[in-house]
Amino acid sequence: MADQKKTSEILGKIFRNPDMQYGLSVFEGIKIEEVLDLFEKEGKFYLPCLKRNKKLVAKPEEIVRQLMIYKLLNFYKYPLDRMDVEVDVQFGREIGKKRADIVIYREDGKTPYLVVEVKKPDVKDGLGQLKSYANATGAPILVLTDGKLQNNILRTDPNLFEDLPEIPKFNETVDDVRSKKIVYSDLDEIPNLQQLIYDLQEVVLANSGVDSFDEIFKLIYAKLYDEIETPRNENRRFRVIAGASNKENLNNIQRLFEDSKNQWRDVFKSNDEIEIPENAIVPAISLLQKYRLFGSNLQVIDDAFEYLINLDAKGEKGQYFTPRHVIDMAVKMLAPTSKDFIIDTAAGSCGFLLHAMQYVWDKEINKKNFEDDYKAKQKDYAEKHLYGIDFDPRSVKIGKAMMLIAGDGKTNVTNANSLDSEVWNEQAHAKFRPFLRTFKDSDENRRNQEKMTDFNFDIVLTNPPFAGEIKGVILNRYDLGFKHDKNFEKTSKHQNKVSRDVLFIERDLNFLKPGGRMAIVLPQGVLNNTQMEYVRRFVLSKARLLAVVGLHDNTFKPHTGTKTSVLFLQKWNEDEKIPEDYPIFMAVSKKGGKDNSGDYIYKKDSEGNVMYDAGGKKIIDHDLDEIAEEFLKFMKK
Repeated sequence: MADQKKTSEILGKIFRNPDMQYGLSVFEGIKIEEVLDLFEKEGKFYLPCLKRNKKLVAKPEEIVRQLMIYKLLNFYKYPLDRMDVEVDVQFGREIGKKRADIVIYREDGKTPYLVVEVKKPDVKDGLGQLKSYANATGAPILVLTDGKLQNNILRTDPNLFEDLPEIPKFNETVDDVRSKKIVYSDLDEIPNLQQLIYDLQEVVLANSGVDSFDEIFKLIYAKLYDEIETPRNENRRFRVIAGASNKENLNNIQRLFEDSKNQWRDVFKSNDEIEIPENAIVPAISLLQKYRLFGSNLQVIDDAFEYLINLDAKGEKGQYFTPRHVIDMAVKMLAPTSKDFIIDTAAGSCGFLLHAMQYVWDKEINKKNFEDDYKAKQKDYAEKHLYGIDFDPRSVKIGKAMMLIAGDGKTNVTNANSLDSEVWNEQAHAKFRPFLRTFKDSDENRRNQEKMTDFNFDIVLTNPPFAGEIKGVILNRYDLGFKHDKNFEKTSKHQNKVSRDVLFIERDLNFLKPGGRMAIVLPQGVLNNTQMEYVRRFVLSKARLLAVVGLHDNTFKPHTGTKTSVLFLQKWNEDEKIPEDYPIFMAVSKKGGKDNSGDYIYKKDSEGNVMYDAGGKKIIDHDLDEIAEEFLKFMKK
């Protein structure tokens, strides 16, 4: 019998985790230290193979394979004589170039039934390789695991693959697996939604003639509705129905989608229907059915949605999702409270609103302060205090989905042009009329009721689109739309064109009540170009400059290398005397959290291992938290 203490010590060294928290959740319930007979010889670690009579070097990938063999034998009950390892896979005339890690054969002992590809923890890029094995061997059941996650796949067609919640045990059928009840507690957090969306696009919806973005969002909203409305202990409605035809499965999801349309009437048109082909609906459902959206890592979902939306179209509009660590800094520096009403006028995926919400939840609306009632109060805050506007209907769908996932309730994200309230529809008017500012002068008050230009929000958090210029009559509605003389006084002539971000500065100041605060991401040129001095003077006449934080050059890569800063302002109160001089917090980020290619850089410990926070998320290596802390100290002075 294995020396469990010694085995634990060796596992800690192999996985570089002395606390013995290997994270191999796929093998939960298996006493790993008893199963693996690890030993050390001449400075290397070895273990016996459970299939072959030989000793193997105990690399992380080999440990995962041996544990998977044990699971196949003892949990799935497959006989050892039906199993083989390191099986040569033939691709055309090539023999022995690739080897399948584990193969389970049918009763004849020759025909592959199940193929397993194993990876060391946190390596999950073997799906394409595994599917090629299926095409080469004809095996219908595929498994990919790194010990932390297990993907179970059914090959239903040479080019169609269905995710299974579990693989069949020995003497079970695929329909037996499909028939098993799936309740909310069975759903896993989505580990890599971007990969799932990629699979939906490339494998399921490729060449189907449908719009991938629209169809994926229909599925997402149907799934959101199921997670909210189906009681926790009842079988999920969003699932593949065992024994049902493709058409019956399509009709089931269509009914769910119709219910979601009724729940969120402003997201889809009344005549929208799921247009995914019948032969692709089962693989599409299967990819999402075993995961939950509520409670999932928002950064994972945000990254996936950013991948999904048409990046070329976004680039033309100058729209990029703001990195989460930049959002965190802005929220911490403005420190919203549960009484503040917050708006993002270029909301995108609603990152600013989500982080403001989480900040208020953590600081005020929590279990410590409200005991068992805190969840209801959190939901109430999310529904009543957070507002977003975006011109792009696709971004609005993303923002609404993100707010639903995080807030578990209604959303106040509106599809409208923030810069032109005169063309707002009735829905936008109804949403924002309660926030209109009241003026003492009756004529000015009447004008505001008609034009809807000035509001009473406590906080604006936003990253307006940089690219693009505004021309025409709309410029007459903005002071910054007019030319200014050498003394920086506004003239009667409007400019031929103004960059969109400049108009957003004035527009966002108008959304604030007197004394309200704002954080806005701007291109560096607004702050230092000579021809932009009239903009800076305008801003200083309207608001106190609290802080300027220069962001690292890599912050918005790979989308753009534009040098940016975050401007923090507080709108002057009515009749407030503007001081000639006052202190301003200035900082420049030296660690942006990304490399020159735009990939995130993560903190590492002394042994070179990536560090994780208490929630299991990788810690981005940046200095914006320190900047936020220094600002708060500055404000206390």
